[in-house]
Amino acid sequence: MGEKKFEEAMARLEEIVAQLESGELSLEESLQVFEEGMKLAKYCSAKLEEAEKKVTMLVKQGDGDFAEVPFDSQQDAPSNSDTE
Repeated sequence: MGEKKFEEAMARLEEIVAQLESGELSLEESLQVFEEGMKLAKYCSAKLEEAEKKVTMLVKQGDGDFAEVPFDSQQDAPSNSDTE
């Protein structure tokens, strides 16, 4: 796939979704662009995970100082029992 930028990959993925939703492609063409879309989705997912690992939060401590801590996207996510 080369060094494609995340934004370019997402734009192409959106094009693929539009093509598939249009219903104008043949079965063979649909399978071909679907496979390309799956590769792009995997690439984008990996890039997002990589970016998430780099993100840190500044947390104010009891003494008023700030400390950097790794961002945990699951930490602040509501559990299923909170939404029901």
